[in-house]
Amino acid sequence: MSVALKIVRRDMRLAWAQGGGAYLALAFFVITVTLFPFGVGPEPGMLARIAPGVLWVAALLACLLSLDRLFAADYEDGSLEGLVLLPEPLSLVVGAKCLAHWLSTALPLILIAPFLAMMLNLEPAAYPVLMLSMLIGTPGLSAIGAVGAALTVGLRRAGVLIALIVLPLNIPILIFAVAATEAARNGFDPQPHLMLLAACSIFSLVFGLWAAAAALKVNLE
Repeated sequence: MSVALKIVRRDMRLAWAQGGGAYLALAFFVITVTLFPFGVGPEPGMLARIAPGVLWVAALLACLLSLDRLFAADYEDGSLEGLVLLPEPLSLVVGAKCLAHWLSTALPLILIAPFLAMMLNLEPAAYPVLMLSMLIGTPGLSAIGAVGAALTVGLRRAGVLIALIVLPLNIPILIFAVAATEAARNGFDPQPHLMLLAACSIFSLVFGLWAAAAALKVNLE
């Protein structure tokens, strides 16, 4: 467990100190959501209707931006082979790197989402469900992203390949997360959608960590 904590601390320090993925994802999220009122018009009713989908799609794309560096930096400096040879299960190492990615990339998006939702005129009653759906769903995005990052580690243009691999797999999370926020916005019970979202996220975590660990072993053989 101490190894996992060290990996989390190191990856978070690198994500913020290098001024790369974490800042880039946050800036992308803010700019993308801010552009929508200019594109679709400032009509409050229209913005409120599209707000859940806009916020979630922007968050999904923002999380993708830093996934190509999830394993690539360790691969380039040779430390990935050392991580694979650790006595701890490789899925635990992958889980630690996913946790660091979530803390440095997804968590800031969740914290700033209510302010952007306010700009899109989303009903205040939907804010808690929006944040809860992001808290539940974004760990699944990191786990699914880890599969794409592991499959493409060492390849050129890995970012494009990761997007092609993981975007279709993220569709169930996107559907149930947006549906939960829409239900809250319209005064319905969002709990069924949140439970399905949690199931998708848990399945993504279990399958994603195992699949990413297996892909890393195959790529480094």
